[in-house]
This record gives sequence, structure tokens and C-alpha cells, in this order.
Amino acid sequence: MTQKILLVDDDPNILQALKRQLRKRFQIVTAIGGKKGLEAMGEDGPFAVIVSDMQMPEMDGIQFLTAARQAAPESVRMMLTGNADQKTATDAVNDGHIFRFLTKPCSIETLTKTLETGIEQYRLITAERELLTKTLSGSVSVLTEVLSLVNPTAFGQATSVRRLVRQICQEVQVDNAWEIEIAAMLSQVGCVTIPETTLEKLSNGVELTAAELQTYQGHPQVGHDLIAKIPRLKGAAAIIACQQKCFDGSGVPVDGKKEDQIPFGSRVLKLVIDVVQLISAENSAKDTLATIHDRTGWYDPSLVGVLAGILNVEYVVKSVEIKHLEDGMLLDEHVVTGSGDILIARGQEVTSSLRERLTSFATSARGVREPIQVRHPINKAHADPNTTTEQKRAPLEEKVAT
Repeated sequence: MTQKILLVDDDPNILQALKRQLRKRFQIVTAIGGKKGLEAMGEDGPFAVIVSDMQMPEMDGIQFLTAARQAAPESVRMMLTGNADQKTATDAVNDGHIFRFLTKPCSIETLTKTLETGIEQYRLITAERELLTKTLSGSVSVLTEVLSLVNPTAFGQATSVRRLVRQICQEVQVDNAWEIEIAAMLSQVGCVTIPETTLEKLSNGVELTAAELQTYQGHPQVGHDLIAKIPRLKGAAAIIACQQKCFDGSGVPVDGKKEDQIPFGSRVLKLVIDVVQLISAENSAKDTLATIHDRTGWYDPSLVGVLAGILNVEYVVKSVEIKHLEDGMLLDEHVVTGSGDILIARGQEVTSSLRERLTSFATSARGVREPIQVRHPINKAHADPNTTTEQKRAPLEEKVAT
């Protein structure tokens, strides 16, 4: 069997005896005491099954298994002890969340069957996690692909929003960054119900009619209802539902919540989405930040300062052919087919998959118009003899990539 088992006890003789008796059936690692057990988890893990004694100095079995659960929640935990009183068993189950409680002396036959059962339980847990991960990844991929095909404008905005959200989360070191980033990527899924012309008006800074505004304000709830059906994405769906809600409690949904009562991810999305829309409408970064500051009560003040620091980055702007695109570049204009149809909205970050897609389209009958205007952060851009000093612009003085 490839799965490893960790045995923890303060008696080295017991550990050696167990290892000799079990090594033909299992891959065994031993550790003397709880602290050595935690070290072994970091150095030799992951372990399918962790078996611990109860009475150990410095760190008893319950304390060790509780710490082991935090470090490796998928590992199956068991206790093998000569202290079989009811309180010990109860504490082990409640605090250590153990799978089996065995008492000494325990026959090798019983221990072997119990370890095999533990390994099977570990396989079920990891298989479920893998299934959920693949389901989650696949669902997000399908939704974003559908959005890119149905509404390139909304998809381009979502890509820009995700990039800025990721940077903010890195700056503030938020715990659930993955959830907020997924919410950012899926924040515009509800826009599948909105005509492309309406979104283009928003992108160009044109005022919407009352009917158009009402439809647009409803898209977060549409997005929430779609995303909430995906396993493990209810948190992201809740963030999406409140992405238009202002820090002072105004906006949708009308639920009386304000300030810290609003999900942190929703506060981030509200700020970033508005910034992206302002910049898309040809506002300079300096004017965009001035507008953000003038909108009293709209945004979490602590986030405005973080965003201002992120935008204060210089870019090199240049035109390149598809074969010269590099990961990390930002599309500074829409990429269009030979007939002028939008293929990829501006603002997206160049990735290997995006380059492959463009290369494929370039060789098709539809073609791709080249060169493509891109921008690259100066601290990441390669030295280019064709780039002049006039091409270097600071976003706080000039328009930044959307």
C-alpha cells in the first residue's frame, strides 16, 4: 500500500515492536512523543492514518491529535491507549475527532483490520475532495467560458476586476482570498441577461435609462442564484449578491446591513468594479481616484488607500504580434477578428491559454488583426530597444489598463 501510517508513542520499544509486525503490510513511520509526531507530519507527510498513545509527557494524545487535525484534516486519526476510562474516550472523540479508539493490549489482527479500514476511509475522503475540486474548477471554467462567448464586454470587465481583487487580497492578506477571487471572476455572470449594448454604454460612461439601470442592478442576484447551486461556492455567491452595496448601507440588496456587516469580499468588489468601469470610460487613474474619494459613504475607506497604492505602477505600452505576446502583459485594446468582431475584450491578462487561443484564431478563416496593443508593468517588462521614454506612463497621471 502506498499510503503511509504514522505511529506516535512515548515508548520507543512499543513503536519498534509495532513497526516490525506491521511493516510487511503498511508503510510505517514512527515518532516518539507528540512534538516529534507533528514534526514527522511536516517532514514525511501526508499520512493516511495517524495512531497515537494517550499518556505522553509534554503533549498528551488528545492534544496531539487535535493539533494533527488542524495540520492535516484529511488524515484519519486513531487512539491506541492503555488508559481506557470513559472520560479519555469522550475527550478523544470530541476534541481529537478520532475515527477509532483502541485499547492496549491490542492484537495485531485487530490493529491490522482497523488500519485497513482507516486507509479506506482516507481514500473516500480524498476521493470526495478531488471530486469536489474538479467539479468546482470545471464549473467555474464553464461559466467563464460561456460568459466570454455570450458577452465579451462583461467577461473582459470580470478579468480586470479579478486582477485588481487578487492584488488587494495579497496586500491585506485576507484568509479567504480564493473565495473572493472566484467571486470576482464570476461577478459578471449575471450579465448574461443584460444586452451587450447596455454594458457598452456603461463601459463608455453613457448614462443608462431607468429600465436599463433596473436590469443592471438585478444582475448580482441573478449571478448569486446561479453560483449558489455549485458545491462550496455559497460564500462566493453571497459576496456576488452584495457587490453593488455601498459601505453606508445604500444600494442593493436593501437589507439594512452596512459597513462591517457587509461581507468583506463584497466591499472589495464594489470598489474594484466601480474603478474598472470608470477607467473603461476613458477616465485617467488620477480622475478615477478623485471620483472614488468624492463618493462619500460608498466604499470601505481602508480599501481605498490600498487600491491607490496598487494603481501607482508605471507601464510600458507597445504594439506586438501574437507570437511576441508574453504572460503578464495586459491587452490595452480589444482583440478583434479580421472582420472587426471582438474576440477578446481589452484588459485581460495574457496567459498561455489565451496565446494558444489567439494563435488558433489567427490561422483560421476569421483571422486576427495584428499588431495588438499591450501594456506591461515596467518592473516586469523586458528591455526593448524599440520602447522609448515617451511610452512610459504612470497610471496616476495617465489612463491605466482596464
